[in-house]
Amino acid sequence: MPAVTADTLTLPRLPELPQDGIEWRRVRGVVNSIKTFEGEGFPVRRPFPGPSMSMADPFLMLDHLGAVEYAPGEAKGAPWHPHRGFETVTYVMDGALEHADSTGGGGVITDGGTQWMTAGAGVLHSELPTQELVAKGGEFHSIQLWVNLPKAQKWVPPRYQDIAPNDVSLLSSADGGALVRVIAGSLSAGGSVYAGPGQTYTPITLLHATIAPGAQLELPWPEEFNAMVYALNGSGTVGREAVGVDEGQLAVFGHGSALTLRARDAWDVLILGGLPINEPVARYGPFVMNTREEIVQAFEDYQAGRLATLQPKHVPHTSAADEQL
Repeated sequence: MPAVTADTLTLPRLPELPQDGIEWRRVRGVVNSIKTFEGEGFPVRRPFPGPSMSMADPFLMLDHLGAVEYAPGEAKGAPWHPHRGFETVTYVMDGALEHADSTGGGGVITDGGTQWMTAGAGVLHSELPTQELVAKGGEFHSIQLWVNLPKAQKWVPPRYQDIAPNDVSLLSSADGGALVRVIAGSLSAGGSVYAGPGQTYTPITLLHATIAPGAQLELPWPEEFNAMVYALNGSGTVGREAVGVDEGQLAVFGHGSALTLRARDAWDVLILGGLPINEPVARYGPFVMNTREEIVQAFEDYQAGRLATLQPKHVPHTSAADEQL
């Protein structure tokens, strides 16, 4: 898993947290991912949404693709489709994905890069493997996270952020055994605040940590945020009660001001949390709004060409949304 890497001995270190006098978050439960298909038919593991994941707010969905070794001609993506009312975050750890959207945003996301797309009032976009990956095959590993927008921001103009691998902030755990990549939000270390490049409407923190076997990662965490840890590969334990979390599982934490994780073997995890929006959610297919009437309006706007307009240089493929209508 290349992503972006560094010698942890050269990085700022997170503070060693006191073992007493701090409210360590306890583990509320561990969720197993379901297996489903997206886009042109590629398999994903999805820990949420699900019946037990109402506590994920402000996050709507997490899809984990790979790690997979594609043979020539096997790689698939998600051709042109619409979105309204939320943000999509695609983080590529291995391989390459090409993004294009109706705002003119786009480019190749590869080896630790992130595309952060605010759909807002409406956007059309596609995410496809590069021609080289389709032709030659190769390894691919990525996640896509959907972040809800509060009612006041659901109609903001769409926006695209291209976050290069070297844009993320890099930190080391207190014991030097973990590399932490800050994609969005911030962490404090050595009296300094290290912020990720992702600009968010909804306050969140999104991290990718690589933890060496036996190493421990302790993080201060905003008390007003929820907190989750998803295992991308390997295995480890979370919480002071040492609850096991294996690849494809998601740990959900309760209230507190700090998290603790320990790797059993080489362990890559997403650590994420945010400020709950606590608003009604109406969702169907590619649209997430507050009411059923707004969902109907989104489909009508899309069908009438009012949601977004493709630029002449974009030649749309069959739309995944069209197949749902």
